Amino acid sequence: MRPTRRTVLTATAASAAALGAGGTAQAAGQGGRPLATAQPPTRELRALLRELDAARIEATVRKLVSFGTRHTLSVQDDPNRGIGAARDWLLAELRSYAAASGGRMTAELQSYVQEPASRIPTATKITNVLATLRGSVTPERVYVVSGHYDSRVTDVMNATSDAPGADDDASGVAVVLELARVMARRRPASTIVFAAVAGEEQGLYGSTYLAQQSKAAGTDVQAMFTNDIVGSSTADDGTKDPYTIRLFAEGVPSSETPEQAATRKAVGGENDSPSRQLARFVRDVADNDATGMHVRVIYRRDRYLRGGDHIPFLERGYPAARFTEPAEDFAHQHQDVRVDDSGKQYGDLPEFCDFDFVERVARVNAAALWTLAQAPGTPRGAKILTSALTNSTQLVWTRGTEPDLAGYEIVWRETTAPEWTHVVPAGDVTTYEVDLSKDNVFFGVRAVNTKGLRSPVAFPAPQS
Repeated sequence: MRPTRRTVLTATAASAAALGAGGTAQAAGQGGRPLATAQPPTRELRALLRELDAARIEATVRKLVSFGTRHTLSVQDDPNRGIGAARDWLLAELRSYAAASGGRMTAELQSYVQEPASRIPTATKITNVLATLRGSVTPERVYVVSGHYDSRVTDVMNATSDAPGADDDASGVAVVLELARVMARRRPASTIVFAAVAGEEQGLYGSTYLAQQSKAAGTDVQAMFTNDIVGSSTADDGTKDPYTIRLFAEGVPSSETPEQAATRKAVGGENDSPSRQLARFVRDVADNDATGMHVRVIYRRDRYLRGGDHIPFLERGYPAARFTEPAEDFAHQHQDVRVDDSGKQYGDLPEFCDFDFVERVARVNAAALWTLAQAPGTPRGAKILTSALTNSTQLVWTRGTEPDLAGYEIVWRETTAPEWTHVVPAGDVTTYEVDLSKDNVFFGVRAVNTKGLRSPVAFPAPQS
């Protein structure tokens, strides 16, 4: 049934009255009222998640640590030590997964020479290791998942000391490899790129090159996730939170133009960037019993005054977000390996990782990526018509080209609500009118396919 101004006003008044009388609003999500837009995991997805293996993740982390250092400026031609040895091993692993894909997956090195720049004193080859699993239905639509395989110690320019980098970021690379291994034997509708990038610790060099190349090729990257420091559930004070993963998602887009800023200031939407919609989607599909995890969305681009490999994608207009463990222990990242006078161990060593936790992080990534790749793409051209003043709202959008597209849904929420709270089926149409004022609530549009899988929400812009 379509919502009306009368039903909404009545419900809003009743809610306000309950709160005024001492009632409490129930939280959405895990532990409270289910999210209106939540998508239960399919049988196919549950089977995929069961194949993820904590022991394989641990083996990957320990193998990467065994190269001594993976510093970007370390040796590239030693078969046993340095970033070059790690690079070659990663490529061999991804090629072994590709061999089981029936030709759907390819693995390659993506290299360029970085001329002297910040934290790069001499011309240095930067190499990303990529595996691409080509989609079988809409291969032009691309989703990227990454971790960075370079490492460091206290002195960011020290390229010779042991820099194990177990948590930062062998853990993220292990997630990427495990996803590639499990998904290589499957047929996603859209393309998934699994990336182990270099140069993060020196200044996001590898991910910047990957994002630049994607943009120059006109690649339709509809989502990018980086996994960086996802190896431990224990904070610096010893407290544990093994069932929560943070997801950092920016509000105002890094790529926003002055014209887009003017529109945002006029209509709102600071909490409705493509990356925020992506974060909501992750909560919808991955905060459930199949992953065993709570996804804690953080309304920031990254941690306070810090950054990661999703930022170059954000700067080029791609939706992107960062997964990071619930509370970092800084004694075990960016530290020389040592024991101090009190007997405290420093250094980013494997013994401080929780590999069951990393497996659950991989489940969250898998649930998001696989659903994105199987669902319709985010609707394009979503607009709210503003040619006439009216207390109803007319939305329009462009119909997608997916062969299994079934139709669309309108979602809406109060302007103060963090999650979408209402869903209205619209059918296989490209315009829909809701008897609610665009002054009072936020609207969105999402696509649905014949299997009932939903896309991320598109936040409509005004159209006169």
